Amino acid sequence: MDDVEITDVDDGDSPYHVEKNLKNQDLSSVGLTAGELLSMYGWHLLVVSVLVYLLVQLLIKRFRQRDQSSAPQTQQDVSSVVRNQEAMEAARRRMQEELDAKAAIFREKQKQQEEEKRRQKIEIWESMQQGKSYKGAQRVSAAAEEASSSTTVPKPKTDKKPLRGADYNPLTGEGGSSCTWRPGRRGPSSGG
Repeated sequence: MDDVEITDVDDGDSPYHVEKNLKNQDLSSVGLTAGELLSMYGWHLLVVSVLVYLLVQLLIKRFRQRDQSSAPQTQQDVSSVVRNQEAMEAARRRMQEELDAKAAIFREKQKQQEEEKRRQKIEIWESMQQGKSYKGAQRVSAAAEEASSSTTVPKPKTDKKPLRGADYNPLTGEGGSSCTWRPGRRGPSSGG
């Protein structure tokens, strides 16, 4: 590889390398392009720029109004917030008092039920000590409670006739009905 020599054809045997001049070294092409854009889209660009300007002015005006209106509202907000908090606290207290009253009523009912269960257990134990059936005593005490607790007069049970006889079975076709059940036919539904 030492005997290979590389020479540049375009060099022209000059020791200095000169670069070519760049096209459009001045900004004339930018001016021409801008001129073409303005001539084609000038009115559109003008309208868009005016709309953007008006939009920015409107937004600035709104921000200023919001800042000015927020300062006096803070005084009103403080008093209204205090009133709202006091009203909420009063409502919470009322609700808590109602809940406490309901809980007290429930506890009282629970105590009464426990007392009733304890009394029934004592009655059962005493009846068993006397040699009686505890179920019979329980039925008597339950009937006595129902009679004492309810103000309505219980209706006596009437003997009702059954709607159908004991031998009635609609699947067998017996029982006096004109409609009878028949099992479906076997085989395909159409002949062939």
